[in-house]
Amino acid sequence: MFLFLLWLLLSLALLAVLSFLFLRQWLISRKNKLHSPSENGINVGIFHPYCNAGGGGERVLWCAVRALQDKYPNSRVVIYTGDIDASPNSILQKAKNVFNIAIDSDSVKFVFLKQRHWIEAKNYPHFTLLGQSIGSMVLGLEALCKFPPDIYIDTMGYAFTYPLFRYLAQSKVGCYVHYPVISTDMLKRVQQRQMAHNNKKYVARNPFLTWTKLAYYRLFSKMYKWVGCCAETIMVNSSWTENHILQLWDVPFKTHRVYPPCEVSHLKNLQHTEKSDEFIILSVGQFRPEKDHPLQLQAIYELRTLLAQDESLWNQIKLVIVGSCRNEDDYDRLKNMQDLTKHLSLENNVQFSVNVPYEDLLKLYQSAHIGIHTMWNEHFGIGIVESMAAGLIMVAHRSGGPLLDIVETSEGSQNGFLATDAVEYAENILNIIINNSEMAGIRSAARASVERFSEQEFEKNFLRAVSTLFTNL
Repeated sequence: MFLFLLWLLLSLALLAVLSFLFLRQWLISRKNKLHSPSENGINVGIFHPYCNAGGGGERVLWCAVRALQDKYPNSRVVIYTGDIDASPNSILQKAKNVFNIAIDSDSVKFVFLKQRHWIEAKNYPHFTLLGQSIGSMVLGLEALCKFPPDIYIDTMGYAFTYPLFRYLAQSKVGCYVHYPVISTDMLKRVQQRQMAHNNKKYVARNPFLTWTKLAYYRLFSKMYKWVGCCAETIMVNSSWTENHILQLWDVPFKTHRVYPPCEVSHLKNLQHTEKSDEFIILSVGQFRPEKDHPLQLQAIYELRTLLAQDESLWNQIKLVIVGSCRNEDDYDRLKNMQDLTKHLSLENNVQFSVNVPYEDLLKLYQSAHIGIHTMWNEHFGIGIVESMAAGLIMVAHRSGGPLLDIVETSEGSQNGFLATDAVEYAENILNIIINNSEMAGIRSAARASVERFSEQEFEKNFLRAVSTLFTNL
């Protein structure tokens, strides 16, 4: 029996090795046949399964594509996407409408992936991180088989795809990390048994489940480190993300801080058309759970309490929540926010605007007074930067990118406000409203501070980081 099991294991191991070698040889042969038709052409594959979503991550994608087209005109950019219900022309048109970024369609190829459901969080109610990571390998393998590239760049954080492209297709691998899949902050929250959107109440209350989840997170961290080290160049979008990636992956010589592109030049020139009878608080961000839109509604609820003696001023205040929805889960969250608005009796003071065109967003920037952002440990905060560039007085969460990179609250150099809970948000908003005429200095400081986050700065630093991937090809 022992000899039989040993023979079986050796046979399976041999079969796995032979399958790996056969698949690698087939992919390398296919890669050589798919070279860009132009002379010395290089195929640059960019893995972005939600390229049609319209969020900050998509601005990174399209700015990166434009930069690559300008710097390497003989190359072909291949975008791996799961947006099978959209055509290439409609995707590029949306990039133009939403971000004002024009892409040369002749040197872009879309590879449509049919297995995107493997990375949907809703399919993994338990062990979500592991499930999505394994799912990303399935999706990555589909992408690899359909079009093996010379260079592979992941712009959505699916690190478990890196070894597939590096070892199977021998592609050069780079990545742009918006936030680590797991972080020491997540470990601390579980260890301290704090309830959060990724740490359910029944887990936080149970010592055994907490211990099990900690063990799972620690094991996953080791796996995450191994796959992350397969990247040859690693771009991070903020100081917060950089600190965590260095802790998790320990790759100081591969890591480059590349702030995400923010549309600041045009926004800085916007003229405000604020209405005297309306005070608009603007929120811009996707309808994802980590964005914590309920905290914004709670803040407005607390603001109403603070203005209990001034009903006329309260009636002038409106929170406008602008966001994009990627899928059914996002629309469900939007519906929940609308229901919560009614539950708090805020429907006359809250407006939801979904998937708005860029021109309409500009009009909202012109008419708004205050910007609000409530995500805890936001990795960066493109919406915060753009709101500041447009002249809004920003109230953001005292954590992550807003705290470390964007918002300065020191006297003499203040360019915004920071808060942690609904009451503090409400107090800051009320302070801005009451002292609105004295906010010109903060507004000017905010607009002056955002130039380092421009699209031009991003493209320069992005091209510097990926230049190593183009050597010896």
